[in-house]
Amino acid sequence: MGPTRASTLAVAALAAAAVGWLLISGLYYGENGLAIPWLPTAIIATLAVLEAYLAWNTRSRIERRPGHDPVEPLVVVRFVVLAKASSLAGAIFAGFSGAMLVWLAIETTKAAAEDRPSAASGLIASVALIAAALWLERACRVPDRPDDEKP
Repeated sequence: MGPTRASTLAVAALAAAAVGWLLISGLYYGENGLAIPWLPTAIIATLAVLEAYLAWNTRSRIERRPGHDPVEPLVVVRFVVLAKASSLAGAIFAGFSGAMLVWLAIETTKAAAEDRPSAASGLIASVALIAAALWLERACRVPDRPDDEKP
């Protein structure tokens, strides 16, 4: 398993943006339609904070800094899988939220103006999740050995 590629995240975000654009342009009815909810944004932001903490803690444990217990290898593998899945999910949500934000910026209704903050915060939270997930993935790497220990 290799590191997450930026191209994979970009393709997922673009595909989700296309789907998001089609959905919002066909299903958004303005005043009588449904408002864009804040709950997904809160969940994504919470996941971003938790994964950032996991990245910091895991890096400290892998480097065996004072005050941190060593980490089990299987736990690190689980964190890597979580990080890869979260970065992909964050890219999908970012693409979807970005498409909604652009569409709402073009729309001139009052309801669209009221929904812009939730779409913008969804995009910000999704980008934060991507960053935290990539940091967690990087934190799970095995550190290089000092030169004197290399074979």
